[in-house]
Amino acid sequence: MLNPLNPENHLNEIGESGGAYIVRIPFGPKDKYLSKEVLWPHIPEFVDGALGHILQMSKVLGKQIGSEKPLWPIAIHGHYADAGNSAALLSGVLNVPMVFTGHSLGRDKLEQLLNQGRQSREEINSTYKIMRRIEAEEITLDVSEVIITSTRQEIEEQWRLYDGFDPVLERKLRARIKRNVSCHGRFMPRMVVIPPGMEFRNIVSQDGDIDGEIEGNEDSYGAHDPPIWSEIMRFFTNPRKPMILALARPDPKKNLITLVKAFGECRQLRELANLTLIMGNRDAIDDMSSTNSSVLLSILKLIDKYDLYGQVAYPKHHKQSDVPDIYRLAAKTKGVFINPAYIEPFGLTLIEAAARGLPIVATKNGGPVDIHRVLDNGVLVDPHDHQSIADALLKLVSEKQLWCRCRDHGLNNIHLFSWPEHCKTYLARVTSCKQRQPKWRRSENANADSESDSPGGSLRDIHDLSLSLKISLDGEKNEGIGSLVLKGQEMATDRNANQIKSAPLKLSANESMEKQESSRFPSLRTRKFIVVIAVDSDSVADILDITKIIFEAVKTDNKDTTASQHSIGFILSTSWSMSEINCVLEKAGLKSSYFDAFICNSGSEIYYPSPNSSESQYIMDSDYHPHIDYRWGGESLRNTLVRWANSINDKKKEPVITELDSGSSHCYEFRVRDPSLIPPFKELRRLMRIQALRCHAIYCKNGERINVIPILASRAQALRYLYVRWGMELSKVVVFMGESGDSDYEGLLGGLHTSVILKGLSIGAASKIHDNRSYPLEHVIPTDNTKSVECDKCDRDGIKATLGKLGLGLLKS
Repeated sequence: MLNPLNPENHLNEIGESGGAYIVRIPFGPKDKYLSKEVLWPHIPEFVDGALGHILQMSKVLGKQIGSEKPLWPIAIHGHYADAGNSAALLSGVLNVPMVFTGHSLGRDKLEQLLNQGRQSREEINSTYKIMRRIEAEEITLDVSEVIITSTRQEIEEQWRLYDGFDPVLERKLRARIKRNVSCHGRFMPRMVVIPPGMEFRNIVSQDGDIDGEIEGNEDSYGAHDPPIWSEIMRFFTNPRKPMILALARPDPKKNLITLVKAFGECRQLRELANLTLIMGNRDAIDDMSSTNSSVLLSILKLIDKYDLYGQVAYPKHHKQSDVPDIYRLAAKTKGVFINPAYIEPFGLTLIEAAARGLPIVATKNGGPVDIHRVLDNGVLVDPHDHQSIADALLKLVSEKQLWCRCRDHGLNNIHLFSWPEHCKTYLARVTSCKQRQPKWRRSENANADSESDSPGGSLRDIHDLSLSLKISLDGEKNEGIGSLVLKGQEMATDRNANQIKSAPLKLSANESMEKQESSRFPSLRTRKFIVVIAVDSDSVADILDITKIIFEAVKTDNKDTTASQHSIGFILSTSWSMSEINCVLEKAGLKSSYFDAFICNSGSEIYYPSPNSSESQYIMDSDYHPHIDYRWGGESLRNTLVRWANSINDKKKEPVITELDSGSSHCYEFRVRDPSLIPPFKELRRLMRIQALRCHAIYCKNGERINVIPILASRAQALRYLYVRWGMELSKVVVFMGESGDSDYEGLLGGLHTSVILKGLSIGAASKIHDNRSYPLEHVIPTDNTKSVECDKCDRDGIKATLGKLGLGLLKS
C-alpha cells in the first residue's frame, strides 16, 4: 500500500480498495477444482508465480513513487497452513520478514479427530493430508518473525503442541534478548495476540425498555418491530422477563445441554428470566445430522423434564440478517448473552453481543478470557458446573446496578475490537519486525539500529536460573539432562583434530560480484534454457558421468562448449561441496567454464566459474550467505549437533557418526558409517526444533552424509535466488533428477520449471531415506503434471527423445 501522491485527490487516485488488491496466481490443473487437502504438490508452482508477480509489482511501485529501484516488500503475511508454507518460501527468497496467522491448526484438529474415534491416524492422514499440514505449520514457526493469534488460549493450548514452539522457552529467550544476553543460536517467533476486528459504525446499542413498548397492548409487539421478534416472543408466557440468549449450533462442544439443565434446576432464575436458544436452522429433526439431532432431542427432553414450556424459545429458522435484531431484543429486555462452550477458541458472538449493550456470561476456557479482560462486562464460569452457570446468570438478571455497569463497560471498551484498532496494532507489530532485504539492496547503514533476535555475539551470560535454557537431547520438551548454555570452549570438539579436511579450492580473492555483473553473471538472464543437473548419488563421479551424458544430449553444433557462448546454460545442483566436485571435474572430461553456476552443499553455497581462470577457478556468491543467514545457529548449532552425534555413538558403543569439515560456514557435515543405526531425518529435524535451533538437516549421499544448513537454504530456494538476483527465468529451467534422492528431493519436484525424471537413478539406498517420513512422498508429488516427464533410457538418445516430448528437442545455439 502507498500513501496517495496527491492527498487532495486521493480517492480518485487509489479507489476504494485503499491500495489493496486480490490477485489470483494460476497454479495447478487448469480444468478441475482441487480441495485444499490436495494442493500440496502445487504449492511450489504457486510460489514461483507469486514471486514473479511480487518482483514485477515492486518495479511498478518503485516507478510510481519516482524511484529507479524496485520498492521491496517490508513483510509477507501468510494465513492458514498452505499459505504459511508459501509465505515461508517467499520470505526466504526475498529475504524479508514473515508474519503468520494460523486460524485453524493441524495438531489441534488431529487431536479432535482422534478423540472422536471414527478414524485411525492413518485414515485421518489419508483424508486430510494432516501430517503435511502440520509440517507446513512447523515451517512457519521456523521462519516467522511474528505469529498473530486471536487469544492466549491459542498460544498456550494449541501452538504449544508443536515441536517448534514452547511458551516457556519463548519467554526466556525474549527476556535474554532484552537483557542483551546470548541465546546461543536459539530462536522463537514472537507470539502476539491481536483479536479480529468488527465493524461498529452501524451498530446502535439498545437503551429502550420492553415494558414501555408493549404496555397496554400485550398481544402486539409493535408494527415496526423485526419479524424475528414475534417469532421468538410467541414461545413465552411472559415476554417481559429478561431474556438469556445463547446463539450456537446444536453441537456437543457448545454445551447447550448444560445450559438448559442450569436454567431448569434454578427456580429463581426461571421466575426472573426466559431462555432463548438460537440453534441454527432446521426443517425436521430427522433431517439433521445424528450429532446435532441428538443434542436437540436432549434439550427437548430437558424442557419437558423441568416443565419449561412458555419459558424457553427455540425457533426453527432465522436469517443471518436477523442476528443483530436478536441481540437488540435481548438487550431491550435487559437480558444476558451466554456462551457456555467447553472451549471457545475466540468468541466473536461475545463481542457482537457487547456491542449491542448485552452483559455476558462465558466459559473460562479459551478466548472469552481475553475478551473479558478487555471489556470487563460480565462473568466467566466453569462450563462443566451447571450451578455456577445458574448463579452467574441469576446475579446479572437480578442485580440491576451490576447489569448496567457491565453494559456500560462493554460499550465503553468495545472500540478496542474495532477494525481501526486491529489495523493500528497489526501495523505496529509488522513495522517493528527487524527489517531484512537482499545484501545487494542494502545501504551502508541499513539495519544498524535493528533489534537482534538472538544476540549470539554477546560475551555476557546470565545467572538468573529462571532464564536458564535446559532442553533434553532425547527429544522431549522441558525435561533437561543438561544446560544448553554451552560454552564453545568447553563443548566444542577440536575441529582440526577430529574433522576430515576437504581439498583446497582456488577461489577468487577480493573479487567483487558487482564487477562481474556486466559480463559473466547476466548470462543466466539471456539463456534460452537453463539445464539443472540435480541427480543425487553417493559418488560425485557418478553425478558427473550423468552430467556429461546430459551435456552430450543437449549439446549444440558450436564446437566451443563454453557456457557463455550458448543459448543453453548449465547448473550443477548437489549435496557435494565445491572442493569435492572440483577434484574430479576434469577427470570426467568437464570444465568449470561449461557451467553457469554450481549449487553446492545442499543449497547452502553458490559458486560461479571465474572468467579469469589464471587467477582463480571459481567465484563464491558473496551475497548468498547473508541472504540465508537468518536464524542460522552457527557454532551453537554445531555444538548441539556434535553432542547429538556423540550421544548416538555412545548408545551404539562405536563411532557411527563422524563430523567432517565441509569447508563452509553455513553447512555442518557429518559422515554416517551405517544409515540404519541412526534416527531418520524427521527425528533429527524434530530434535532441532525442540532445541529452538532453526535449520534443515539433509540426509544425502544415500544416507551416508548429513548436511545441516540454514532454514532459508535449499537447492530449490537457490534456483529462486538466481531468479531474484540475476533474472534467470524459472519457466526456462529444465531440472534433471533421479527417481528418488536426498531428503530434500521433494523441494525440486514442483514449480514453474520442467522436470525430467531419469528412471533407474537414485533408487535403492537413496529411496530408503524416504521410508520413514512424517508424511508420504506421494502427498507432495504432482500427478498428471504436464511439466514433468520420465526418461526411461539414461543415455544420450534417450534424453534427447525425452526433451523432444517436452518440446525442447530443437535447442540451437
